[in-house]
Amino acid sequence: MTGVREWMDQVVREDEIERYLVNGRDFVDDDLFTRLIGETRFDEGRVREIIAKARSLARLDLDEAAQLVAIPKEHGIWDEIFKAAGEIKNSVYGNRIVTFAPLYVSNLCVNNCQYCGYRTENGAITRKRLTDEEIRAEVKALVEAGHKRLIMVYGEHPQSDYEYIAQTIKVAYSVKSGNGEIRRVNVNAAPLSVDSLRVLRDVGIGTYQVFQETYDRKTYANIHPSGLKANYRWRLYALHRSLEAGADDVGMGALFGVSDWRFEILGLLAHTIDLENRFGGVGPHTISFPRIEPAVNTPWIDNSAWKIDDETFIRIVAIIRLMVPYTGMILTCREPAAVRERLLDQGVTQLDFGSNIGVGAYSQAREDHARQQFVLSDTRTLDEGIRWLASRGRITSFCTADYRLGRTGRQFMCIAKKGHIQHMCRPNAVLTFMEYLLDYASPETRSVGAALVERELDGITPPELQRHTRELLARIRNGERDLYI
Repeated sequence: MTGVREWMDQVVREDEIERYLVNGRDFVDDDLFTRLIGETRFDEGRVREIIAKARSLARLDLDEAAQLVAIPKEHGIWDEIFKAAGEIKNSVYGNRIVTFAPLYVSNLCVNNCQYCGYRTENGAITRKRLTDEEIRAEVKALVEAGHKRLIMVYGEHPQSDYEYIAQTIKVAYSVKSGNGEIRRVNVNAAPLSVDSLRVLRDVGIGTYQVFQETYDRKTYANIHPSGLKANYRWRLYALHRSLEAGADDVGMGALFGVSDWRFEILGLLAHTIDLENRFGGVGPHTISFPRIEPAVNTPWIDNSAWKIDDETFIRIVAIIRLMVPYTGMILTCREPAAVRERLLDQGVTQLDFGSNIGVGAYSQAREDHARQQFVLSDTRTLDEGIRWLASRGRITSFCTADYRLGRTGRQFMCIAKKGHIQHMCRPNAVLTFMEYLLDYASPETRSVGAALVERELDGITPPELQRHTRELLARIRNGERDLYI
């Protein structure tokens, strides 16, 4: 087995950092961010202009995002921003909510992130890397609950290198149970080289997700003292390398609660702008905004000076929706059910339900904190989550047609930026939702869901598309599966 230091030296390619720099500088301009945060003064008229720009589905600039973070906490204009955030989401994505499940494959890790339960010095964590057979058992349990999408999560370690990741993706796609299967495997893993990412592209990786955690260099160095993750710029350009490798969709995120949230907002936007400028308008397929959560034997969390309260968090989510109006936004089970319910109308597009983040925990139907990275807050099952969404008029989508028909990367962005993606995805949401109702739903969920299907069908236009969707729906009711437009 490759040693840890040898592996880290092999992974990092300095040339794959340097070619993205401009005059030796990366896109995180510390002085500019600090000046924008410190000197921008709230201007109500300017904010309304920014809201109007976001409604047109145009991405904001850094000075405009700074104007939003400068709004006083109690100002009434927040109600206008919240309303705009929900309307922008609906104009791009409709009332669909995509659902997924995280599958933790390995918690071996060389990093020593001070906020993370998986940090290498944490002896309270039981370390585990799943075998092929264990992955099959985990995926089978998820498929039999009704899941169609996974985000497979790996600790950063030589035993979780790109070859292992590629093999586990292939195993996940191979699992079939009844009418069920996994149709989309996204990955949250270590930053990799372009050559390694091409291997993952070729086995069918979905979205490649790497969170910078914090864009604040000083904070980053303090909380990532050792390991592969200690290299700020190697991580910063992970998504650039993925797009260069031909993996169309990437997901970014910041961990709110470890540094100044205003700086992270500007960092996420600067990251988006640099990607779009370099890759023909292709930015993040998704943005995530996890808040720091308690973890086993991890006292650093209790002492963070930057913890985010619920009200601030809700404003952060609304700002991100206005900031990049056409991008998907992921809100996970880290958050309590009450917070997720409040944020449903703030522009969120993806939620997970029935999640278990212990390595090997789905097939054993247990919650083992000694194998978990942090503690989950919303523990509703997938069926409970889908029933709740349906009761709120939101249809759960398991659709993966875009990816299999090539509506990814630049093509997806072109469609989404014009607000047209919902017209393609709405029929497919109905079709995949009906699959769930027939194959997995409880009687209570099936009852609520059936009424929602009829309302959604009535809203599909033009009439020819609605007629075709009804024809495909009849075929699904007669036993066919995986039909899409």
